[in-house]
Amino acid sequence: MHKNNIYVMEEYLISRFELETRVFKKKCGIVVNVFDRLIEEITKQVEGLSSQNTEVCLFLRNILQVMVQMLEILSGCVRHVCSLEEPPVLNAIRSLPSCILKVLKNTFHHCKESEVVYCGRLSLVGDLLQGLFKEAYSLQKGLMELIDRISLDNTASEDDISDIVSVIHSLLDFCSVISNLDIALHANTWKFIIKQSVKYASLVEERLRHGDITSGLCGDLLASFQSCMELAEPITQLFQKTTKMCRFFANTLVHYIKEFKAFLPKSCSRFHQLYLQIVSKFPPSLCAPLLPTPLFEELNGAALVPMDALLSQLLLLRSFAEAVLNPCQQLSSETELPHCLLLVSVMGQITSQPEETLHLWCDGSQFPEDTPRLPLFRALFQSFRRCSLERRVPVLLPGVMIKGQAQGKVTLHHHVCVTLCACVAALPTEHLPLLEHCLLEALLQPDTQTALLATDVWCFMSRYGSAELCLHHVHLTAHLVSWVQSYHRGYNFSPLFERFPPAQWENLPVWRHILLRALSQDARQRVEAGIITLTDTIVRDWQQAGYKLGQLDNVVQTHPIIQCTLRLLLSMSAILVKSIDTQVISLVSQKCPDDLMLAALEFLASLGKVFIPNDSQSQVLPRLSELFGSLLAERSWLLHQHALEAFAHFAEATNHEEVISQSLSSEETKNKVVNYLSKVMNGTTCYEVIIKDGGTVYK
Repeated sequence: MHKNNIYVMEEYLISRFELETRVFKKKCGIVVNVFDRLIEEITKQVEGLSSQNTEVCLFLRNILQVMVQMLEILSGCVRHVCSLEEPPVLNAIRSLPSCILKVLKNTFHHCKESEVVYCGRLSLVGDLLQGLFKEAYSLQKGLMELIDRISLDNTASEDDISDIVSVIHSLLDFCSVISNLDIALHANTWKFIIKQSVKYASLVEERLRHGDITSGLCGDLLASFQSCMELAEPITQLFQKTTKMCRFFANTLVHYIKEFKAFLPKSCSRFHQLYLQIVSKFPPSLCAPLLPTPLFEELNGAALVPMDALLSQLLLLRSFAEAVLNPCQQLSSETELPHCLLLVSVMGQITSQPEETLHLWCDGSQFPEDTPRLPLFRALFQSFRRCSLERRVPVLLPGVMIKGQAQGKVTLHHHVCVTLCACVAALPTEHLPLLEHCLLEALLQPDTQTALLATDVWCFMSRYGSAELCLHHVHLTAHLVSWVQSYHRGYNFSPLFERFPPAQWENLPVWRHILLRALSQDARQRVEAGIITLTDTIVRDWQQAGYKLGQLDNVVQTHPIIQCTLRLLLSMSAILVKSIDTQVISLVSQKCPDDLMLAALEFLASLGKVFIPNDSQSQVLPRLSELFGSLLAERSWLLHQHALEAFAHFAEATNHEEVISQSLSSEETKNKVVNYLSKVMNGTTCYEVIIKDGGTVYK
């Protein structure tokens, strides 16, 4: 009966196409309901499908055949509308697109889940499913051509605008379903979504789900990029197709951001993470895969080059600046270098941007109600400081192109310094005070290479700056000299003591940076007395609260001074272990800083040569096993490696063998210890280290 209705619908449409209310509105709902019932019927009967049960097999094949015929009829309707000389109007076919989209969504979902639905008996209906997919593919293509022929202007009705938005969003929902079905269909669907969004931008921009669209593009870009990495060696036709899709998604995302950037503030954090994830997979990132140069060149054009275009579009967005300059960045070790390179790229482009954008990036947050953001210069120095591993290896980046010379490789310090100096040379004078503040801050922090970078930039600024800048530096230097002279004549520290009393815990960071022996005798004694008073108070509070040696964790974690003292104590105890009370092992906590943990491991290793008295074994040995077990399971590679070494030394010397077996309660931990003792590499990546004259080369 339903088949007859559909055929009647087609015949009626051919002759009376213009009657939406009398044809489409009535028949399209029937088509959707019938199609849904057919899929439900398949779900009910599929359990009985087998080569022996010919009745069920024939029944299901007939249902699939009817579904194919329904799609064919809908395709015929679309072709008929497209064949008309006059362009179609939405109010004449309003029910048809929504009907087709619902049927297509169910069809594609059924095809995608076919292996699960048909329970491994796919071969019995595979030919019809293939035909069903092909017909659905053709129907969607025809529908997109039909919608593309429609033209709306600024006088379009509310219903017409809503219909276009509904079509865009429905196809957007398709993308997650068809992404693994057909590459061409997936790409064409995205092309249509972006084309229609841009075509009717003035009508639909406030109604589109911009966040979902950009999130979908980012997800598909990362998925295709990851597939490229997995298929990269050797180069195959599938790799080339996947690379092409990767380039398509990257360029499409850039195009969409360009058109709708004003509506994307909530997506800027996602764009920031996307940039970091892509860049982290390319050299000089230490976590980049080892691939041949030609493959990296292919991927570079597909994913990395579009990231530069992406950044150019995002520079003007306040939300993106807030995401990048967030003072509370939560970055993994893999994304520290990409974030630093992102800041360098921003630095390289910022001086050519409008003044408003320059202030956005260079000034930092100005008011309490602003979302906190660091000045660009401070953010770059902090990021450079966090890239300690990359500076030590060191990683190498492309140097500046010089005419007549081959492009060389330079260190991260060189790369950042050149870009910073170029930015400083073009920076308007109004930004120099904040730059000097950031340079001085970087100069006084404890990391030597970061301080050296700040020194290099400051020297460049002083040498190539304007006469006014040089005069400013002369006045600044004269002021400092004058201050030092007045200090030698007896500087009055009373205001500093009043503002930051040394006997208060929160003021210790102030006095920690002051060279006490440079103070006058009275001032030095006053500072020392305050700090001694504070220390005495902490220790007395600890004793009065009833803390014992084995309960020192809270005090250690609360007061860094005691952490430092305990670290030194443990290091000395490793040498003098025979004279140390065995209760000291209870001091170690997994929440302690790494340097304290390393000292504790050295101490634990030395306990192998100590015999624990019988009356203490029941308390000490389980604690030792617990500590070794937790430290051997440590995720930090540095602590884990030292834990393996400490455990090996302990196991080699100890008489308490029960500690060894109880420490290896986990099978994973046991395997790691065995591999370490057998000198078996964990993981698949290793570096060959070759010592040559003049340095170490890593391969």
